Amino acid sequence: MKLLVRPSRVCGEIAVIGSKSHTIRGIAAALAAEGASTLVAPLESADTRSTLEAAKLLGANVMEGDGFWEITGTGGRFADPGRTLDLGNSGTGMRMLTGLCASQNFPIRFDGDESLRTRLMAGLFEALVPLGCRIESTNGKCPFTIQGPLRGGATKVDGTTSQFLTSLLFMLPTLAEDSTVDLDFLHEKPYISITLAWLDAFGIRYEKSDDMLHWRIPGGQKIPAFRRVIPADFSTAAFPLCAAALCGDGVVIRNLDFSDAQGDKKVFSYLEQMGAKIEHGTELAVLPTGGKLRGCTIDMNETPDALPAMAVVAALAEGETRLLNVPQARVKETDRIAVMASELAKMGAEVEELPDGMIIRGGALHGAEVSSFGDHRIAMALAVAGLAAEGETVIDRAESASVTYPDFIRDFQNIGADFTVL
Repeated sequence: MKLLVRPSRVCGEIAVIGSKSHTIRGIAAALAAEGASTLVAPLESADTRSTLEAAKLLGANVMEGDGFWEITGTGGRFADPGRTLDLGNSGTGMRMLTGLCASQNFPIRFDGDESLRTRLMAGLFEALVPLGCRIESTNGKCPFTIQGPLRGGATKVDGTTSQFLTSLLFMLPTLAEDSTVDLDFLHEKPYISITLAWLDAFGIRYEKSDDMLHWRIPGGQKIPAFRRVIPADFSTAAFPLCAAALCGDGVVIRNLDFSDAQGDKKVFSYLEQMGAKIEHGTELAVLPTGGKLRGCTIDMNETPDALPAMAVVAALAEGETRLLNVPQARVKETDRIAVMASELAKMGAEVEELPDGMIIRGGALHGAEVSSFGDHRIAMALAVAGLAAEGETVIDRAESASVTYPDFIRDFQNIGADFTVL
C-alpha cells in the first residue's frame, strides 16, 4: 500500500491505544499462569494477534470480549502445537515465547515473516543452552526449534536487546532450581523495568544488582492468574506528539500514564529540550502552537523505538541534532539508522550516519517518494515528515503501520492530516 501525504496542520484529540510491550507480556504471563487471566484494553494489532494465536496453539483458551481478552492458561504445561508457531513480524512475541517454550520437554518450532527471520536470536539461544535447552537453527535466527526441559542454574545473556533478559526473567522463576544470570552490558533498561513491574505484581521473587547486570532468581515459583489494565503506548504516542510539535495547532493526547515504566515517555522531555511547549495533565499532554525547534544532543540508548520519529524532528529543527548511543536501532525490524538516513536524504535532509546513531543538520524537507521497508515505525515517522514537508510525499509499504497502530491513518486524518491511500 502507498500512502500519499500532503502538508497539513493538525489539531484535535488522539486517544493512544494500548502498549504492545505490556500486551505481549500479558499474553505470555497468562499462558503460563494457572486459571483465567484478563487483559483489559489490550492492543489489537498484527504483533499482538500473532502472539495471541501462538498462545492458543500452546494450550491457552481465549475468550475475546468488548475491550478485554480472558486467557485461561496452562499452569506452565503447554500443549504440543503440532505445527510451527508463526509469530509474523513480532520480535517481542517470538522472544517472550521462546523462553517459556524452552522449558517444555517436547520440540517447538518457531518461524515468522521475512523481517522476523532477520532478527537476532543467538544471544538468547546461548543463554538457554547452559540451562539444558536443545536448539536447532541454521544461522542463529528463525526458523528454529527448541526443546527442554530446563533445569535452572547459571547462565549469561547478551544485552544487545533487553528482550533476551525479559524472556529469561519470565521463565526462570518457574523452573525447579534456582538460577543466576549475568550480563556484560544492557541496552534499553526501561523495558526491564516494565518486566519487573509485571513480576512484582505477581509476587515473583528475584535479586538484582543496581546496574541490572547480575541476577539471582529463586526457582519453584508460579505466575498466578491476574487482571491487568494495559497502559497506553508511549512508543505510539511519539508520532502524534512529534506531529503536534512540528505542525500542530493544539493537540491533546489522551490515555497516557506518566507513572508507567515505559522509556519512550522521555520523548516528551526530548521535545521540551528542543523548545516544544508541552502541558502535562493526569491523562493528557497538550501541545499548543510553538516556535521553531532547536537541535540538541540526545542519548537514545533507553528509547531506541523513538529514533525514527526523533530523526524527523531533528531534520526540521534549527541547527544540529545528535542522536547517540543507540546501536541496537540497527537490529530492529530494519536497520533504522541506515533507513532513516537514506529516506530523509531523499527529502532533502543532511544526515551523517554513526555506528551508534545519527547527526542531522536540520532545516526544511521537501516531498519525495520514500519507503518504510516494511517497518511500522519508519512508515509512521515518514508520514509525520510528509505533514511538515513542502510538496507531496508518497510512502511505499505504509500498511506496515498496522503492526502496532492499526488505526494510524484514520486517527491522523481525524486531526487534520491530509492522508490518501493509493
